Amino acid sequence: MKKNYFYTILLAVFLVSLTASAQENKPQQPNKTQETTIEGLSFYPNPVSNGKVYITSKSSLSKEVTIFDILGKVVLQSTISTKELNVSSLSPGIYMIKIKEGEATATRKLIIK
Repeated sequence: MKKNYFYTILLAVFLVSLTASAQENKPQQPNKTQETTIEGLSFYPNPVSNGKVYITSKSSLSKEVTIFDILGKVVLQSTISTKELNVSSLSPGIYMIKIKEGEATATRKLIIK
Protein backbone atom coordinates (compact mmCIF):
# COMPACT_ATOMS: atom_id res chain seq x y z
CA MET A 1 0.00 0.00 0.00
CA LYS A 2 2.84 2.39 0.86
CA LYS A 3 4.48 1.60 -2.49
CA ASN A 4 1.34 2.74 -4.36
CA TYR A 5 1.38 6.13 -2.62
CA PHE A 6 5.09 6.50 -3.30
CA TYR A 7 4.68 5.75 -7.01
CA THR A 8 1.63 8.03 -7.27
CA ILE A 9 3.50 10.94 -5.70
CA LEU A 10 6.57 10.24 -7.84
CA LEU A 11 4.41 10.21 -10.98
CA ALA A 12 2.68 13.48 -9.98
CA VAL A 13 6.04 15.22 -9.37
CA PHE A 14 7.35 13.95 -12.70
CA LEU A 15 4.27 15.22 -14.58
CA VAL A 16 4.42 18.65 -12.92
CA SER A 17 8.13 19.04 -13.74
CA LEU A 18 7.54 17.88 -17.31
CA THR A 19 4.73 20.42 -17.79
CA ALA A 20 6.82 23.23 -16.30
CA SER A 21 9.81 22.49 -18.57
CA ALA A 22 7.57 22.30 -21.63
CA GLN A 23 6.16 25.75 -20.87
CA GLU A 24 9.64 27.24 -20.42
CA ASN A 25 10.74 26.08 -23.87
CA LYS A 26 7.88 27.74 -25.76
CA PRO A 27 9.12 30.46 -28.09
CA GLN A 28 7.89 33.95 -27.25
CA GLN A 29 5.27 35.16 -29.68
CA PRO A 30 4.58 38.86 -30.00
CA ASN A 31 1.34 40.05 -28.46
CA LYS A 32 -1.02 40.97 -31.30
CA THR A 33 -2.96 43.40 -29.12
CA GLN A 34 0.14 45.39 -28.30
CA GLU A 35 0.20 48.81 -29.94
CA THR A 36 3.16 50.68 -31.37
CA THR A 37 2.52 54.10 -29.89
CA ILE A 38 2.52 57.34 -31.85
CA GLU A 39 5.42 59.49 -30.76
CA GLY A 40 4.36 62.79 -29.20
CA LEU A 41 0.63 62.10 -29.60
CA SER A 42 -1.69 64.68 -28.10
CA PHE A 43 -5.38 65.30 -28.63
CA TYR A 44 -7.40 68.03 -27.02
CA PRO A 45 -9.75 69.20 -25.65
CA ASN A 46 -11.07 66.20 -23.82
CA PRO A 47 -13.93 66.46 -22.94
CA VAL A 48 -15.00 68.07 -26.21
CA SER A 49 -17.57 70.86 -25.98
CA ASN A 50 -17.06 72.83 -29.22
CA GLY A 51 -17.41 69.97 -31.75
CA LYS A 52 -13.72 69.88 -32.72
CA VAL A 53 -10.82 67.74 -31.57
CA TYR A 54 -7.22 68.70 -32.33
CA ILE A 55 -4.81 65.80 -32.86
CA THR A 56 -1.06 66.44 -33.00
CA SER A 57 2.09 64.33 -33.01
CA LYS A 58 5.78 64.74 -33.79
CA SER A 59 5.21 63.40 -37.31
CA SER A 60 3.41 65.27 -40.06
CA LEU A 61 1.90 62.11 -41.61
CA SER A 62 -1.84 61.92 -42.22
CA LYS A 63 -3.81 60.15 -39.53
CA GLU A 64 -6.59 57.60 -39.90
CA VAL A 65 -9.08 58.27 -37.11
CA THR A 66 -11.85 55.88 -36.09
CA ILE A 67 -14.29 56.63 -33.29
CA PHE A 68 -16.29 53.84 -31.62
CA ASP A 69 -19.27 54.07 -29.29
CA ILE A 70 -19.31 52.10 -26.03
CA LEU A 71 -20.75 49.07 -27.82
CA GLY A 72 -17.83 48.97 -30.28
CA LYS A 73 -19.78 50.28 -33.27
CA VAL A 74 -17.90 52.62 -35.61
CA VAL A 75 -19.62 56.01 -35.46
CA LEU A 76 -17.04 58.13 -37.29
CA GLN A 77 -14.17 57.28 -39.60
CA SER A 78 -11.94 59.86 -41.24
CA THR A 79 -8.44 60.52 -42.53
CA ILE A 80 -7.03 63.89 -41.57
CA SER A 81 -3.93 65.66 -42.83
CA THR A 82 -4.41 68.71 -40.60
CA LYS A 83 -4.73 68.58 -36.84
CA GLU A 84 -8.48 69.35 -36.70
CA LEU A 85 -11.23 66.70 -36.57
CA ASN A 86 -14.91 67.68 -36.65
CA VAL A 87 -16.94 65.60 -34.18
CA SER A 88 -20.03 67.83 -34.05
CA SER A 89 -22.15 65.02 -35.55
CA LEU A 90 -21.62 62.86 -32.44
CA SER A 91 -24.08 62.85 -29.55
CA PRO A 92 -22.81 63.60 -26.04
CA GLY A 93 -21.30 60.50 -24.47
CA ILE A 94 -18.18 58.41 -23.99
CA TYR A 95 -16.34 57.07 -27.03
CA MET A 96 -13.08 55.32 -27.92
CA ILE A 97 -10.86 57.04 -30.46
CA LYS A 98 -8.33 55.01 -32.44
CA ILE A 99 -5.64 56.98 -34.24
CA LYS A 100 -3.37 55.32 -36.80
CA GLU A 101 -0.32 57.10 -38.18
CA GLY A 102 1.81 54.98 -40.49
CA GLU A 103 2.28 51.66 -38.68
CA ALA A 104 1.75 53.15 -35.22
CA THR A 105 -1.61 53.21 -33.48
CA ALA A 106 -3.05 54.60 -30.27
CA THR A 107 -6.44 54.14 -28.62
CA ARG A 108 -7.82 56.57 -26.06
CA LYS A 109 -11.08 57.48 -24.35
CA LEU A 110 -12.92 60.50 -25.77
CA ILE A 111 -15.71 62.35 -23.97
CA ILE A 112 -18.18 64.53 -25.87
CA LYS A 113 -20.29 67.00 -23.86
